[in-house]
Amino acid sequence: MSNIPCILIPAIVGLICGFLGYLIGKMLSKGRNDSAILAIQSELEACRSNSKSLTAKITALEGELANSKLKMAQSFVATAPVMLFDADLYTSIFSKKIKQDDLKIVEGIGPKIEELFHVAGIKTWLALSETSTSKMQSILDAAGDNYAIHNPGTWAKQAALAYQGKWKELKEWQDTLDGGKE
Repeated sequence: MSNIPCILIPAIVGLICGFLGYLIGKMLSKGRNDSAILAIQSELEACRSNSKSLTAKITALEGELANSKLKMAQSFVATAPVMLFDADLYTSIFSKKIKQDDLKIVEGIGPKIEELFHVAGIKTWLALSETSTSKMQSILDAAGDNYAIHNPGTWAKQAALAYQGKWKELKEWQDTLDGGKE
């Protein structure tokens, strides 16, 4: 019986040390996780702050871009040449009379195609000169096979010459065209 306390005391001390080691390890690991979580939360807040800053910069730059576009458009309107239609000059070169913004002066455009363009909102030489060939072709395609065969490749340039009142250049170029095609 005298050997029992000798065996029992180290076993009890071992159990107590094991339990204390477990508790200390648990506390230390919990402290490490808390610090890692705090570091991650800190990085997340920094990212959110950076994101807000970048969003604010993007908004400011978009505003500056919109203002620049507006200023450029206003300066264009202020410097755009005012088209003065000279019917007499046209008549002397083409030997016929027309009205201003008559789209039929463009070789390849007749009354029906002019009407299609008017319905599409293209009613002036300036508007026609600013219309892309693909948009003109889509208007023609939508009107059916009889119109889809037309080639509007030169129409915008012809309309630009008409808008600018360059009748002599227009006449010389149209003399080389075949139904509005080069």
